[in-house]
Amino acid sequence: MKKVNIGLLGLGNIGTGTYQTLEMNYEHIKDVTGVDFEITRILERDVDRKRPITVRPEQFTQTPDDIFNDPDIDIVIELVGGIEPATSFMLKALNAGKHVVTANKAAIAANYDELMDTAKANKVMLRFEASVGGGIPILTALTGSLLANEYEEILGILNGTTNYILTKMDHEDMAYEDALKEAQQKGFAEADPTADVEGHDVANKLSILMNLVFKKKVHPDDIQTTGISAITKDDIEQAKKDGCVIKLVASAYHKDGELGCFIQPTLLNKEHPLATVNNEFNAIFVKGNAVDDLMFYGKGAGPLPTGSAVMGDVIEIGRAISKGVAYDL
Repeated sequence: MKKVNIGLLGLGNIGTGTYQTLEMNYEHIKDVTGVDFEITRILERDVDRKRPITVRPEQFTQTPDDIFNDPDIDIVIELVGGIEPATSFMLKALNAGKHVVTANKAAIAANYDELMDTAKANKVMLRFEASVGGGIPILTALTGSLLANEYEEILGILNGTTNYILTKMDHEDMAYEDALKEAQQKGFAEADPTADVEGHDVANKLSILMNLVFKKKVHPDDIQTTGISAITKDDIEQAKKDGCVIKLVASAYHKDGELGCFIQPTLLNKEHPLATVNNEFNAIFVKGNAVDDLMFYGKGAGPLPTGSAVMGDVIEIGRAISKGVAYDL
């Protein structure tokens, strides 16, 4: 049986969810893939934090080069977050001949071309399924079974934090501040929620989708973006009177040579399919010229859903390694 060793950068919530996904499904994954995956080294400062996983002290390191320079490590999972040092870590791993998996939408969106070009130059694989839809396998579908299509439109709810807040404001008559506080208490929002509530997180995700679907590079900063922090209870009540709900919607289209995109709170008729997407769930519509309309729905956040997507990429690469085709890009 082929052994694939993994170096994990970051053991926060998503790192823990990734580790837990492999740990709880280890025998199943080994049986269905014929590959023995093991996380052998973990870059993490907080080694004493209590986590719902079993980690041996010798797995931890605080020296990134212990992972990049280890000839036995095949795949590096980057989950430290942010643009830097995450981008530098990924570039170093790729240049060391390691395959890379990440959930880091900010780094991918900001440095898409450089990361992809570096992977190709070193004949290794770079995968980032978890960066857009959490547990929703949207990128795999768009670049795999739906590849025969030219795409015309993307429309969706791409952020679980803002959707949770808007759902609570609509369903439970909460003020924005109270809904945000509850989202933070439940782990759906960061202590500093700016990236989520102002739409920056969605802009990163939409940028990645446009790169893959339309083959057009649009930097997140160039996407017209309005967040939800100015939404009030009065806005929610007026929407209800009009038979609508308010959702933070990301939209992009590419038709007849024209490219457009925006992110903004949007009034949706209650009959609209996106109107029924609530709490931390996400949904993404795509329109292809052959397949027509498709909707992908699921949890767009959370340690285990996101960890599932990360491990899905790891398994794809591991299978390719076992067949000797991991460099066939």
